[in-house]
Amino acid sequence: MASDVTPQLSWNLVHDVQQLFEFHFMVNAFRAGTVVAVVAAAIGYFMVLRQQTFAGHTLSVVGFPGAAGAIWLGVSASYGYFAFCIVAALLIAAVPHGRGRAFSEESAVIGTIQAFALACGFLFVSLYAGFLNGIDSLLFGSFLGITDAQVVALLAVGCGALLVLVVIGRPLLFASIDTDVAAARGIPVRALSVAFLVVLGVAVAEASQITGSLLVFALLVVPAATAQRLTSRPGVGLAWSVGLGLLITWLGLGISYYADYPVGFWTTSVAFAVYVGVQIATRATGARAARRRRTLAAAP
Repeated sequence: MASDVTPQLSWNLVHDVQQLFEFHFMVNAFRAGTVVAVVAAAIGYFMVLRQQTFAGHTLSVVGFPGAAGAIWLGVSASYGYFAFCIVAALLIAAVPHGRGRAFSEESAVIGTIQAFALACGFLFVSLYAGFLNGIDSLLFGSFLGITDAQVVALLAVGCGALLVLVVIGRPLLFASIDTDVAAARGIPVRALSVAFLVVLGVAVAEASQITGSLLVFALLVVPAATAQRLTSRPGVGLAWSVGLGLLITWLGLGISYYADYPVGFWTTSVAFAVYVGVQIATRATGARAARRRRTLAAAP
């Protein structure tokens, strides 16, 4: 990110933070990034818990042809993001989610949707006079030029998605952990699955407008997967997921302001570093605990 005066890091942290928020485009970038991080991390937690990461990845890919098609038709890319992601979510929801044969059938349908969506994306790019201006931002996102109106729109959509998640959260958690027992208890497992996938599609469409179709998946899966590595308690894990999502987004934005490389690279790199660090730390802790148990068991 560049300005008229190239920003420089110093040993004065307060000055660096003040310099970071000196321009309104960075303020809006942090506002939008915060909304996207919270929504993606919260919904992503359930996505990982339900083993539907492939569905989330496909929905993020589907956003690209949606946006490209909308621009080709001369309307806002936002309409394309939401239309394609929600329709794809409904198509995926039409296939029962489960294990064994049901899981195999769902994966096949998701893979088919992804392949067809990518083909449509390339078609729309070709139809748009052979070149789609801003294709990099559709794929990899851009936090530059976010308006106040876009921040408000993101906040409204994000709050709506989180509200639905709060309403269905407890039965969805039960159905995600043990589908058969939840169904036996009278929980509408099928309806919950459809509702969750639609909410996931909305979250992906929202986040893709900022992160791009290819990078939204990092915010959906990495904080959630890292949180579930840290704890098996759902409430604590959800809090960890949101906290890590905010940390990754804020650090990615902050580093990109002072560095020459795109924000998407830094956000994804920070996410990868956090995940690898937690994996190493938890494995080392588990190994030490196992050695202590063996030592205590061998003691007379």
